[in-house]
Amino acid sequence: MSISRGSTALDLAPLLDASNNSDNSDSETKSNGALSSRDKEREREREREDADSALFVKKVGSAVFYGISSFMITVVNKTVLTSYAFPSFLFLSLGQLTASIVVLGAGKRLKLVNYPPLQRNTFAKIFPLPLIFGFNMIFGLGGTKALSLPMFAALRRFSILMTMLLELKILGVRPTTAVQISVYAMIGGALIAASDDLSFNMQGYTYVMITNALTASNGVYVKKKLDTSEIGKYGLMFYNSLFMFLPALLLNYLTGDLQKALDFPSWNDPAFVLQFLLSCVMGFILSYSTILCTQFNSALTTTIVGCLKNICVTYLGMFIGGDYVFSWLNCIGINISVLASLLYTYVTFRRKQAPDKQSSHLPSSRGESV
Repeated sequence: MSISRGSTALDLAPLLDASNNSDNSDSETKSNGALSSRDKEREREREREDADSALFVKKVGSAVFYGISSFMITVVNKTVLTSYAFPSFLFLSLGQLTASIVVLGAGKRLKLVNYPPLQRNTFAKIFPLPLIFGFNMIFGLGGTKALSLPMFAALRRFSILMTMLLELKILGVRPTTAVQISVYAMIGGALIAASDDLSFNMQGYTYVMITNALTASNGVYVKKKLDTSEIGKYGLMFYNSLFMFLPALLLNYLTGDLQKALDFPSWNDPAFVLQFLLSCVMGFILSYSTILCTQFNSALTTTIVGCLKNICVTYLGMFIGGDYVFSWLNCIGINISVLASLLYTYVTFRRKQAPDKQSSHLPSSRGESV
């Protein structure tokens, strides 16, 4: 295309071609930008899916680890306290505290674990966890010694309801309808089982109910301290044991349990010594697995996984210790609790379950979890 004006000719074709090329280039740039945005969005979606998968593995892995640890220590403690008739559950709790202090202290020196050094305000930072932790251990061992394992397992399910109520009160976490149904079914089964306990022991019942309240408090406060304190899970384990060591030693001395334990005749038996040491070490492993499970899941999940392992403990307990008296009503109640535990496990660990929203309700002084 050209325009003639006198002797001068102006050719507009190159300009039009350049304009068309510019329009095509802009169109291609926008198209490439749209493709790039879609690719980035797909990449972010894949990263979210990978993160959800990794979190799911941590949730399930920590729950399984806690369940196995809880099962092992229950059986070993029952063997030591009942089968070998060890006279002092207080001394056994002192051994478990000592094992935690030694293992974590050595681990820090070898740089296998890390936690802040002891400071003047350390106790204030983690209070009331040391008291809850120490008395939970003591009364739990007392209940294990006084009751048969099936009845101990049935009564321990009351801790689930207490945990659920404390989570609602302290953490602001409201359980779903399915979770509430499973919890109420477990409590109903426990009540049925307890209503026909042919080997009733008032002291044992009292110890277990105190342990239930302390277990619920421990799970909720561990979750809270992990999210609001820089001490971390190893620090909580070490300082809980450290601060309770001297009170536990004093309690052993004042009650005469220290002398009873030292005079126990089976210290020459290698099998007993091995199981006693195993009980002490398993106390540390149980503390670690409890904190790990609570960190990746919830206090209620940790409590119910602890009761879920009682499926094995309940039936093995009919043969371990020799202090269980069978009745049909008791057996029916136990099995109702077991089925309700399975229901809760299904609800909690479904693969496509929405991510745990509990962390959004937790108070945090630093805006992130430890």
